[in-house]
Amino acid sequence: MPQYRISEVAGLLGVSDDTVRRWVEDARLPAEQGPSGRLVVEGSVLAEFARDRARAAHDPSGVERSARNRFVGLVTEVVSDTVMSQVELQCGPHRVVSLLSTEAVEELGLRPGVLAVAVVKSTAVVVEKPGDGT
Repeated sequence: MPQYRISEVAGLLGVSDDTVRRWVEDARLPAEQGPSGRLVVEGSVLAEFARDRARAAHDPSGVERSARNRFVGLVTEVVSDTVMSQVELQCGPHRVVSLLSTEAVEELGLRPGVLAVAVVKSTAVVVEKPGDGT
């Protein structure tokens, strides 16, 4: 099982090293000394911790859908021509970009600062695993 140093945990969770150290000191996040003597967190423990503390923004649409991948965020940019538009949303730490018709953008009133929900339904999602450097 992979182990992650405090700085790596902080980077993966989008918090400071000090925040991770406080979680360890408060026994909210179990850590142990690794082979190098530094504190490390087991990958499976970190995965459970990340899943448990993940909170999606409230979805204001009130619509139930079969699509499970819903990202609530703010529109940050809209680039349009006469037919198509590119809409960029910032959904927490994630940037989501969508191409849609300019007509749909206008009907929805999408412009920077507007709250929107990106709904993703796809059978083609690529999952990659970083190489081990060897």
